[in-house]
Amino acid sequence: MDAIKSILDVFLHVDDHLHALLEAWGPWIYVLLFAIILCETGLVVMPFLPGDSLLFAAGAMAALYPDDLGLVTLLVLLSIAAILGDTINYFLGRWIGPRAFSLNTWFLKHEHLEKTQAFYDRHGGKTIVLARFVPIVRTFAPFVAGVGKMHYPTFLWFNVVGGILWVVLCTVAGYFFGNIEAVKKHFELVVIGIVLVSVLPLAWEWWAARRRSHTR
Repeated sequence: MDAIKSILDVFLHVDDHLHALLEAWGPWIYVLLFAIILCETGLVVMPFLPGDSLLFAAGAMAALYPDDLGLVTLLVLLSIAAILGDTINYFLGRWIGPRAFSLNTWFLKHEHLEKTQAFYDRHGGKTIVLARFVPIVRTFAPFVAGVGKMHYPTFLWFNVVGGILWVVLCTVAGYFFGNIEAVKKHFELVVIGIVLVSVLPLAWEWWAARRRSHTR
């Protein structure tokens, strides 16, 4: 229970934690941010790490402390981390193969794989781009693409486009809007809003699947 509370605290107050880390770590904050984005996208066992909210908060910090966090440096480094992370996840999926769907452990939930597979079946290669903006699916999509042995050059194209789009949109949004007084005062509500908007594609997919099943 304490662990869940700690995770929720990091998610909802990632701006406060990031500010404290910036003061403590200085320029090494780049390494930490790179590692978090790499692990969140590259390790299928870590879908709980902050992604969208972290990028938003990092953009806000870059606007507030431009001498300590450069926006361009953030965009380049975190885009590389996102692309490299998905690449690692893809090859993990290729290595494990279809037997991944016979597993159901605490770190590889069967329902997460099935939801991602349904999303993938619906949208094809575009899933790699769309999934960037959907928590949990973002972590499982490249893994499922690897399990299904998606043609690597095709995967790489969608990976690069999706990684850059995700990092740029979320970070730049934080850069321009993260320091608005109302946003700073209610950052936890902003984070919840980001999550709700992010899961809209999943909600739409669920509704569309239900509608298709009722029309048959």
